[in-house]
Formats: sequence, C-alpha cells, structure tokens
Amino acid sequence: MKKVKVVLPTLGEGIIEATLMQWLKKKGDKIEADQPIAEIATDKVDTEVLAPVSGIIDRLLFNEGDMPKVGDLIAVIEVEDSVQVPEYLLLTDKPGIENQVRPLPENEIKKEEVESSHEESILVKSSTKTWLSPLVRSIIKAENITESEFRTIQGTGLSGRVTRDDVMNYLKNRETSQKEISFSKNTVTTDRVASVETFSLENDIVIPMSRMRTIIAERMVQSKAISPHVTSFVEADVTNIVQWRTRIKDSFEKHYNEKITFTPIFVEAIVAALRQYPMINVSVSGKNIILHKKINIGMATALPSGDLIVPVIKDADEKNLIGLTRTVNDLSRRARTNQLKPDEIKGGTFTFTNVGTFNNLTGTPIINQPEVAILAIGAIKKRPAVIETPQGDTIGIRHMVILSLSYDHRVVDGALGGMFLAKVAEILENFDPNKQIF
Repeated sequence: MKKVKVVLPTLGEGIIEATLMQWLKKKGDKIEADQPIAEIATDKVDTEVLAPVSGIIDRLLFNEGDMPKVGDLIAVIEVEDSVQVPEYLLLTDKPGIENQVRPLPENEIKKEEVESSHEESILVKSSTKTWLSPLVRSIIKAENITESEFRTIQGTGLSGRVTRDDVMNYLKNRETSQKEISFSKNTVTTDRVASVETFSLENDIVIPMSRMRTIIAERMVQSKAISPHVTSFVEADVTNIVQWRTRIKDSFEKHYNEKITFTPIFVEAIVAALRQYPMINVSVSGKNIILHKKINIGMATALPSGDLIVPVIKDADEKNLIGLTRTVNDLSRRARTNQLKPDEIKGGTFTFTNVGTFNNLTGTPIINQPEVAILAIGAIKKRPAVIETPQGDTIGIRHMVILSLSYDHRVVDGALGGMFLAKVAEILENFDPNKQIF
C-alpha cells in the first residue's frame, strides 16, 4: 500500500499557520479525492483542506485546536499500490512519524488552563468539553471566568463543546446580575492591537474582537505606521453611466443572467487609468519600488458580521465589462457566505472601496498594504450643476459622485496621485451613453 501526504496548503499572503478547527474524517474512514478532510481557520478566512487522492485515512497528525504551519504534514491517506500518485505526494515512512503529534485517545481529557485575576485556573474535566477554541479561551481569560463559573456554562457546540455564543450569553447574564457600578479602571487589550485605558460601568458588555477584526485592527495601525497617507478628492459627473445602466439593466440580466451594478463600471475606469499611470500600480519593498505588470483589483467588501474582507479581481485588465460583472458578483456573493478560497484574497495591486453603499458622500480610506493607493467611491447624488453647451452655460440636475484617493507619499507625490484621480473621473464622465454590450 502507498502512503500519501496531506499537508497544510498555502493560505494567503503573510499567513504561515492556521487553527485546525475540526477533523471531518477519522482514522479508517474512506475519503474521495477533493473531499474535505478538515476545517481550518486563519486570520483572514475559514476554509477546508481537501484530500489529494481517494483512499483510507491512515493517520491524523494534529489535534483539533492545534496550529500547524503551512507545509506541515497533517494527515496520511493509504491507497492501493496500483493507484498513480505524483512522486512529491508519496510519504516514505520513517521511525517515529506516528509520534510527531500524539492524537488524543477517545476518552482522554484535554486540559485547558486559563489564568484568572483570582489566580484560579480552569481545568476542563468534562468529557463533553474536551476542546476550547482559541477565541473561547481568550474570552475566558479576558473575563476572569473561574473554574466554578465555567462548570455552569452549558455547551451547545459539537459534542457539547462550549462555544463563543455560550460564553457571551453567560457573560450577559452575569453582567445584568451585578448591582453596583464599577468605576475601577481597566486596560482593554488584544494580543497585538494597541491598548488604551478605559472604565466599565454597570450593564456594559465586553465584546472580544473576532479573529478577523483583530487582524483588521492590527493591519490598519500597521498601514498608518508604514505609509504616510495623503488623500485627494475630485467630483465626477456620472449622469451618462446612471442613465445607461437604468436603460439596459433589465435586458442585461435577462441576457447574461447577472445583475449589473456600478461596481464593474468603476473597476473598468480604474483599470484604464492604471494603464496610463502605472506608477500607482506598485508596491514598496525596502528601498525598491516593485512595478506590477498585472492589474489585480481588490474590492473591499463588508460582511454580515460587520467585518471587512478584500477579494481580488485577478487580471482585471484582461476582462471586459461582462467579465468584470460576473467576477464582481461571484466574489461578492461568496465573500458574504464565507466561501472564498485563500488565493482569492491575496495578490491585489490596487484596492477600491465603495463607501456610497452606506450612503456616505466620501471617505479617507486606509491603504491596503503592500499597495500604495486606495480609491473610495461615494454615494451618487442628484445635484444642480453647471453644464457647458455650445450655446453657453446652463444649470441642470446631474448625477454626481465624489472620488477620494489615499496614497503613500513615500512613492506617490501629489501630482501623480492627483493626475491619476482626475483621469479616473475623466473616464467616468466620458462614458459612452450608447455603449453596446449585446
């Protein structure tokens, strides 16, 4: 029999490890090629590890809750000798490989010790609470939940595990039962996010940051520290675009089975401007400027949880408006349902964010590192505007939008940033109202 390796795959830029949330198969189970074998979570996205071949699960080398690194061997699949397997996937058994990570016996109790302000610790002794996620452990530690308190929390997760919601519901009830106001100062912190002093009052609820929110906070602070931000603004008349979309949107959906929003139209304009001003499509590495030949557009997407993720439209310069529409709709839909693949949130060279979605006129976005610029698109509003005609100037009702560009002043000066932004506005204003796409 051949032994086939299952390793933790590459998960995205800057991600070197992941939390193994749940094994979906156990030793001895049959598994098909491309069938999920485990659920994993990173700072950016939750995803699955897929089996590279069909066979029988021979070994699982990490426990749920462990944090293997990219490239680590996490499981072994046994296949018949007759099955063709790429050489790099084959495992050559070495003495002791079974003991790289010792799987927990079925009835063994995994102890999780969390310090509290009362110098007590929680030892998880119930067989129905054999594992706590890193998030749950951090909440227990931050809230000083003692062992006796923890025993009262009824787990609703798989096999009776205590989940984040279980702990938060307990804390809510505990807070409301308090009778006195606490004016004592506390320091609110997250592992790698700057902390400030504050105080808690009666009925205040402490909400630990999610894994994604923690990394967002860290990267926003990091971006501000790395890049001296400058923001420029311009107003654009997008009346032609609004009227064109209103006229064709129904027939577009019938013909292509896709809804056309303003987003792909804006992306098309950004791509055209980047072609003319390629020094915006760069990154900084030490004292070097990396000029990207590909144009990969990140689109900031708000999630139902309130967090933010940036799926990337790869090779946006090679797509027409129809292709951009399909890609935008697909990425947006899968971002909101947590179905993005790790490769789809990395490799961006320029990012835009549509603050107009929330009826905001404009904003000053923070650069998505290691890019050097980010464009914010405001809400499209009807306003009176001066219209130049051969017969003279007149006043009319026009659809106007404010565009703002934040850029890294280390490598993008005001002239370059301003010209690029003006070019985006010019392309939008000169949109062909008779554009044919059928």
